[in-house]
Amino acid sequence: MANSTPNTPSAAPFRVGLIGYGIAGSVFHAPLIATTPGLHLAAVVTTDPERREQAAARYPGVQLLSTTDELWPLGLDLVVVASPNRTHIPLATAALRAGVPVVVDKPLAATATEGAALADLAESRGLLLSVFQNRRWDGDFLTVGELVRSGKLGRVHRFESRFERWRPRLKGGWRELGDPAEVGGLLYDLGSHLVDQALTLFGPAASVYAELDVRRDGAAVDDDSFVALTHADGTRSHLWMSATAADLGPRFRVLGSEAAYTSRGLDGQEDALRAGRTPADEGWGVTPESEYGQLGTVDGAVAHPTLPGAYQNYYAGVVEALHGRAPAPVEAREAVSALTVLEAASRSAAEGRTVRL
Repeated sequence: MANSTPNTPSAAPFRVGLIGYGIAGSVFHAPLIATTPGLHLAAVVTTDPERREQAAARYPGVQLLSTTDELWPLGLDLVVVASPNRTHIPLATAALRAGVPVVVDKPLAATATEGAALADLAESRGLLLSVFQNRRWDGDFLTVGELVRSGKLGRVHRFESRFERWRPRLKGGWRELGDPAEVGGLLYDLGSHLVDQALTLFGPAASVYAELDVRRDGAAVDDDSFVALTHADGTRSHLWMSATAADLGPRFRVLGSEAAYTSRGLDGQEDALRAGRTPADEGWGVTPESEYGQLGTVDGAVAHPTLPGAYQNYYAGVVEALHGRAPAPVEAREAVSALTVLEAASRSAAEGRTVRL
């Protein structure tokens, strides 16, 4: 386990092992780890020859491993699980039992019960367990949070949030498989982000209603879904996730007693990472003025500046947590709360009723 020595310029960085070098590992985790002060990408586990070559070319000196068992003797300070959803619990469990703190890509688990058991294990061993919820650091979401906290919207009545795409044909891959063990479908993929954001803004959900539809020919899991939350404070969150939206709705539409905020398009950090850029590049996370959201009412609205997106702040928070100076940037118990909502959404859709929590 990492020590709690204060971080100084001369302190050795925490050595990180990354499990998986698919989209999650190569696009999101590896670049963020490699550009975070205090972290060093020491090892990558992948059996795919092409991915091994890509990792070696981009991160010279990284140890390339074929099995996770090769990680444990290396004396790593952190392991990041960025492999398919069905592997999250067994791999995170193995890391914790080996005495290594863990970051797990979302969703933490298939069920809240499994997630809670993993959190119990981490707590019993005094080890960090955090869940990668990078969308908390989207610029537009940070902007919504600032508007809610500042009172500029008044009392928020309804929070509308969408991740919609136009993908009328299946792409293939484990996320589209019908086996429940794969934890596929949009509810657990995009919905993990949307539910986490809603709970972060407005607190616990008191009830959940959901519609989970399978629209595309040959699809085996939900690809066009809607979840409605009533939070304990009375705020309602309406969340859409779709692969079949031929016309995309606003990313956020937040309706308050004094004003509304509407934004369109997705935060640009994912596209930037896919293009090979990193937070070390100038202008990272900045949204052009032409893409600012609108704040106001039907009587008049103005462009409202979007705060810079900052995915790098997640791993900066992990460094602080490893040093014992701050809690995890996303707590495991927060992820368990989100899983409870996702399970309730599945039950609501299956039974055609609102589920009380």
